[in-house]
Amino acid sequence: MLLTNSSTILQKNNIVEGRRLHFYEKAELIPLAQEGIWQVYRGVVQLSQFSSSGDEILLGWVYPENFFGLWLTANQLENYQARALSDVYLRWYPLVEIESSPTLSQLILGQVIHRMRQSEALLAIAGLRRVDERLQELLKLLAQDMGQSTPEGTRLKVRLTHQMLANAIGTTRVTITRLLGDFQAQGQIRFDDDRHLIICFA
Repeated sequence: MLLTNSSTILQKNNIVEGRRLHFYEKAELIPLAQEGIWQVYRGVVQLSQFSSSGDEILLGWVYPENFFGLWLTANQLENYQARALSDVYLRWYPLVEIESSPTLSQLILGQVIHRMRQSEALLAIAGLRRVDERLQELLKLLAQDMGQSTPEGTRLKVRLTHQMLANAIGTTRVTITRLLGDFQAQGQIRFDDDRHLIICFA
C-alpha cells in the first residue's frame, strides 16, 4: 500500500525526467551499493537476509514507487540481498542527489516509516505459536500489500513459491503445501489459471 503518489510528485519536480530504467528478470539478484538507492518503477522486490546457519530470513517487499537499498537499512552486510520477485524495472538515485533534494528526502522518510510498519507486522506474525495462524496472517498481509481485488477474492499480483512462504514464517515447504491444501479445501484460498493465489479470508 503506497503512502503517496511519489511518481507524480517527482515528475512535478523534474526529478524523474530522462532517468534510465534498469531491468532485472524474475529471481535475479539486484546489486546493492552504498552510493545510492533504488526506486521500483514496476514489479516487486523481496528483501531478505541469511542467518549464520544459511536460512533465509524475509525482511519485506518493495512495491512500485517505493525505495530500497543499503543506505535505508541497518543490515549493511554481505548476507543482505534484494531479489526480483517478478520482472522489475528500477530507477537509481545517487546519495548526493538525495541529500540535495528536499522532495526526495521527504518521500524516502515517509516510505521508511511504511517499511518499519511492515517489519513490525512480520515480527508479530513470527511470534504466533501455531504455524497455520502464522500462514493465515502472512497471507492477509500479502493481500493487503500486493493484492488486487477480484470478484473471487484478493488476488496476489506476483506468484510466491511454497518455499518463499515457508521462509517467511519459519517452517518447511512440506508444511506450507499441506496447509495451503487445507485452506483451499475450506474455501479460504484458491488459485487462478496462472497459479496466482486468491485470498478469500473474511
